Amino acid sequence: MKKRLISVFLCVVMMMALVAGCSSDKEEAVPTDSKKQTEEKANPMKVVLNEVAHSIFYAPMYVAIEEGYFAEEGIELDLVTGFGVHQLVQDTL
Repeated sequence: MKKRLISVFLCVVMMMALVAGCSSDKEEAVPTDSKKQTEEKANPMKVVLNEVAHSIFYAPMYVAIEEGYFAEEGIELDLVTGFGVHQLVQDTL
């Protein structure tokens, strides 16, 4: 009887924790600091991205570049093609 009472109590406590953890706050998660957004657009972060070779696997990235998603987030992307490691090895020999 005692084990059953303890297990029921633990189940009730876990259910209460689950309900409390899933509740939503009415606070806005995204900051609306317009000064910070303006500053990011004025001074974009410069990123150099080295792709191994032109490939269909990079298609989502190419679409994001063409649609301007990186620019919207304040990223100035410079895309460089490295043509793989074999170029590096050949150049050093």
